[in-house]
Amino acid sequence: MELIPKVVEKWTKLANTKERIKLFYTPEMQAVIKIESSTLKGLRKYFEEHGFVEIVVPHITKATGACENIATMFDIDYFGRHAYLTQTGQLYLEVLSQFLEKVWCTIHSFRAEPEVDDRHLTEFTLVEMEILGDFETLLRHIENAIFYSVSEVLRERREELELLGVDTERLKDFTPPYRKITYTEAIELLSNEGLEWGDDLKSRHEKKLVRMLGNKPLFITHYPKKIKFFNMRENPENPEIVNSADLILPYSGEAVGAAEREHNYERLKERLLESTMYKMLLERGGSIEDFDWYLEFWRKHEGILHSGCGIGVNRVVQSILGAPDIRVTTPYPMNRESLF
Repeated sequence: MELIPKVVEKWTKLANTKERIKLFYTPEMQAVIKIESSTLKGLRKYFEEHGFVEIVVPHITKATGACENIATMFDIDYFGRHAYLTQTGQLYLEVLSQFLEKVWCTIHSFRAEPEVDDRHLTEFTLVEMEILGDFETLLRHIENAIFYSVSEVLRERREELELLGVDTERLKDFTPPYRKITYTEAIELLSNEGLEWGDDLKSRHEKKLVRMLGNKPLFITHYPKKIKFFNMRENPENPEIVNSADLILPYSGEAVGAAEREHNYERLKERLLESTMYKMLLERGGSIEDFDWYLEFWRKHEGILHSGCGIGVNRVVQSILGAPDIRVTTPYPMNRESLF
């Protein structure tokens, strides 16, 4: 995936956040915006055709709107109460999945990412789904939803792809099924990287695995429990791992995080209290009360096995484009240095 100098120059120009409005005059930036639109349209089409109910979730939340790293949440004063800008609608969707079976949402995910680089944004589009069903059913939904989004881009945006020099033959690789390897197999393949079982994979490791395995979408499954979100369901054959997966795409890296969810109240509460996330929450002045409504639901409700995921739309667009920089993928890319 080496980029020739002219291609590098093109993407560098489109990643510029300091003169963004000038870029809107260019056919290249207009093409990117249309491709982002069609990517979202394809995801929406998948959910509409497969019986999902769209949910509007809150964007001002308790810590129930947090991903694993509480430190990246934006604090806000909500009429004298401590609140946050949301990072995920997962827990809100989980509850409604118990009644509606298949649900999804689109949110703006806010992350106080200190890095100003080619793969992090402080605000990005996140599409999430939750279903009644197991891990394997979820993975099929994910790869089919991604395929729908890429297919919609190919159907609507051939001219724009050609203008940007995108190799449309490469996009055939988004046709399911996607290859799967376990986290343990990934560690073995990366044996010369100095990694031990239990270490979190960095972006460079994920991209190396994709290159090693044919530059195609790749699921990495069954991660160690200790490095994942507190409510990911333990594997019944090995409680040290969880039924989880990350979808790694060429160029952009991790684009989807997915898992079966724990729905047993006692185990859920125990896992939360043991988690690094909870320790970080306490350090920021939070408490178990941040999760009171969520835990109370599972205490009263006899849960049904459910699974879900979050799809980082900008990383899907980045992979479609074959771009080395996520700032290319959206008209107003937000990071620590940009505020429109």
